[in-house]
Amino acid sequence: MQPDGVDLLQGTNALEARAVSKGFRIKGRLVQALDAVSLDVKRGIVTGLIGPDAAGKTTLMRLITGLLLPEAGSVKVLGIDVALDPIGVQELISYMPQRFGLYEDLTVQENLDLYADLQGVPMGLRTGRYAELMHMTGLSPFTGRLAGRLSGGMKQKLGLACTLVRAPRLLVLDEPTVGVDPVSRRELWAIVYRLVEDEGMTVLLSTSYLDEAERCSDVILIHQGKILGQSAPRGFSDPMTGRSYQIKVPDINKKSLQTRVANAPGVVDAIIHGGGIRMVVEEGADPVATGLPADISDAGISPVPPRFEDRFVDLLRQQRPVHPRSEAAPQAQAAVAHHDDIIVVKNVKRRFGDFYAVKDVTFSVKHGEVFGLLGANGAGKSTTFRMLCGLLPASEGALQVAGRDLRRASAGARARIGYMAQRFSLYEDLSVLENLRFFSSAYGLYGKRQRARIDWAMEEFELANYADLKSGDVPLGYKQRLALAAAMMHEPEILFLDEPTSGVDPLARREFWHRINALSAEGVTVLVTTHFMEEAEYCDRLVIMAEGKILAQGTPEEIRKRFRSEDCPEPTLEEAFIGLIETQQNRM
Repeated sequence: MQPDGVDLLQGTNALEARAVSKGFRIKGRLVQALDAVSLDVKRGIVTGLIGPDAAGKTTLMRLITGLLLPEAGSVKVLGIDVALDPIGVQELISYMPQRFGLYEDLTVQENLDLYADLQGVPMGLRTGRYAELMHMTGLSPFTGRLAGRLSGGMKQKLGLACTLVRAPRLLVLDEPTVGVDPVSRRELWAIVYRLVEDEGMTVLLSTSYLDEAERCSDVILIHQGKILGQSAPRGFSDPMTGRSYQIKVPDINKKSLQTRVANAPGVVDAIIHGGGIRMVVEEGADPVATGLPADISDAGISPVPPRFEDRFVDLLRQQRPVHPRSEAAPQAQAAVAHHDDIIVVKNVKRRFGDFYAVKDVTFSVKHGEVFGLLGANGAGKSTTFRMLCGLLPASEGALQVAGRDLRRASAGARARIGYMAQRFSLYEDLSVLENLRFFSSAYGLYGKRQRARIDWAMEEFELANYADLKSGDVPLGYKQRLALAAAMMHEPEILFLDEPTSGVDPLARREFWHRINALSAEGVTVLVTTHFMEEAEYCDRLVIMAEGKILAQGTPEEIRKRFRSEDCPEPTLEEAFIGLIETQQNRM
């Protein structure tokens, strides 16, 4: 498959970009997506392209693949100038965009055949390549299944297989693991490693999961269209040595403590992690004097190894002003007492034909709780979520929300809940302001009350600068803010959040959870699904589902305890999650 005149083994770099700039004009104003970007991608390794929302990652990838042309500078891929010969480059590489175009009404096999046709793969080479790809992705038993009937993780693996029906020298993956569960993420990474090790492929991969940056051989950090740095992951984390600590305080609300530590002078970052608070301090700061409130005397504080995420957040906080803390932020010991059940799920089933997506699920959520609904892709959590929102009737069992039986009074229950969908159910052709007007009207707000709530949303979520922009044109982090504001217009008692932080950067996630904790402290009940296991630490309680059933429920600490051992004395919630799923799979 090597074209005449191209020596794929010449040089050490698969990709070279020099002083590349690209801008877009959106509603009369210029948005500079890339500003004099220069970088190299070495052959035969995995290089991670890491950056927050609107950093320029996707624009750069589209320039690399010849789908866009730079305004200035040059991009060479495998020795070919992309601007001079984009078709030549496209014959040597494969590109999997964020929303890969599977045909959901075609089977797995039919999708493979279609992409083999599009990529010009000779018939004689297809059978062997298909068998290899299906074995690699674990999709061999599902070649006759419609793509639309696959779980999210399986769709991502099929998308990757379709991208690889013609073996490329350079594989470009744009956020391939967004929206998939930890087990599927691990499987996708195993495929990527195998491609590099067995086929000598070069991989450029963007991701918003910062732990995945540490899986890469080389990392390029990009922000606001500029390169902040490029090195091996340790080149970013090692300078943070001596600035990362773990705080453990018994018998205190971790969310309250996290808020107090995060607001302390000299603290760069503070998150709930592993049953305590992981804190990053400014260079030279005293961690005890900086991070511990004066009224806490029995805290344990110990240094921990720095992570890539510590440096990432440190750099972003230098680049971006910290969002002001809401006055509604929860204070120590001020968390709402959780007594009365406001959501009750009892022996609920949901059947689609002969298939049970949900089987005998039972749990309850107390007033003011943050309750997590976790599971692998296809576990039934989204179906359960939709039933609780009144969007889907249960086949059997009892569902009660805010004292209303959803079988008899779903409209009354829906008036008391707010819903933030995974893909942010915004009208992208409407402006930010028009979306707020529409959703507030849909919730029955008019006149002075409507104007007051819109003013609140504009101020609280810092949306004023984007008010006249189409919501489809604003950065992902601001879409998230707008979606939450829209769900909160009528001040609901219960807030349903479906994958609310998927794809947004760490600072946006931290700001988001600060708001959620504040709402919980004020008595709002929050039910959330997430694939970020560290975010599940913010839940008061959670359930983990697989195959339509509940595998475990309890506090994060109770679930972690189940997987403590001599080899793993302090398991993370992600390790416990994977252990539960693997145990379930081994029983089948």
